[in-house]
Amino acid sequence: MTHRPTRRSFLGGAAAALTAAALPAARTRPFAGRPPSQRGALKILVLGGTGFLGPAFVEAALAKGHTLTLFNRGKTNPGLFPNVEKLQGQRRRPKKNNPKAPPQDLEALKNRQWDVVLDTSAYFTGEVEDVCKILAGNVGHYTFISSISAYKTAETSNETLVESSPLCELADKYTEDLGKDYANYGALKRYCEDAAAAAFPGKAALVRPGYIVGPGDPSDRFTYWPMRFVRGGECLAPGDPDNDLQFIDVRDLGEWLVHVAEERIAGPFNAVGFAKKVTTREFLEAGKKAVNDKCTFTWADDAFLDENKVTSWDEMGCWTPAAKNGHSDNRKMIAAGATFRPLGDTIVATIEWAKKRPADYEWHAGMKPEREADLLAKWHAQHKK
Repeated sequence: MTHRPTRRSFLGGAAAALTAAALPAARTRPFAGRPPSQRGALKILVLGGTGFLGPAFVEAALAKGHTLTLFNRGKTNPGLFPNVEKLQGQRRRPKKNNPKAPPQDLEALKNRQWDVVLDTSAYFTGEVEDVCKILAGNVGHYTFISSISAYKTAETSNETLVESSPLCELADKYTEDLGKDYANYGALKRYCEDAAAAAFPGKAALVRPGYIVGPGDPSDRFTYWPMRFVRGGECLAPGDPDNDLQFIDVRDLGEWLVHVAEERIAGPFNAVGFAKKVTTREFLEAGKKAVNDKCTFTWADDAFLDENKVTSWDEMGCWTPAAKNGHSDNRKMIAAGATFRPLGDTIVATIEWAKKRPADYEWHAGMKPEREADLLAKWHAQHKK
């Protein structure tokens, strides 16, 4: 799935990320990780590191014996990783129309050396350039977390995207305006990529994830389905059962990013699952098998969902209308060492994490039970034999 986030889903995920408890990544089944790198322990700088993807990377890197330093504002999950070095600062440039914005502060990064850096927290071109000016010459490799949204047609077609597909453009690559419904988000990620690649020629990995899911996901766009399996009963199943479904478990991505750092892998990569095509039907059946065999699925087509204003990957997780369901070619990522755990593992681990949230937790996405019941009744009324 290759959409750029909508305003609602982007804001929901971003707001939740500030308060989401990044719990240790649960493993429900044995998973064969990678052998230790032959390069030895690394000194790794993480720009961010305490949200969703950051902790998955940090945990994987610590498990491999690497030494971590986290640079951030110290506001998101500050108690995480008490034995890891933390540097506080502010990478954002203060916006001109906000006189109360804190000044940029990169002093803690000066006169320090690391083997590699993972940048999980950049949205604007200038802030990547500012960091790179300090780190270039003091860091051997730079991994930038971009987005599938950087592609020009990511949201508008069902074509296959490869790493050389056309990227988004903006007249002003230094704008600090994400635009209405975050229309500038993809292009700004693209220009952040350009800044990292220019500062670290031949030594920058430009990683373009689609939907990242699993334990700790603050957006709820995927978590809807694991918890729906728990509830059981008749489920409204979305769209074409054979629709191509792509996402990546945050733990798989975190482990692969450690591998990228260890091997100093460079270039652009589509960071999506899976090793083979996974359909929506296969995903739902995997959830039924792993969680609740009492689930049944009533498939409603795209036209019905559109007619009833069901929003994809927001109200209805893991669904995109076929006309816009693009495929991201991940063969390059797989050739660079990516592996993917079973769907059931991701589903069960997400449930274990989600059940630990407060009882009054306010969901940021997902269809409410009464809304689903109404749609099922409407579907059955329209399709009586």
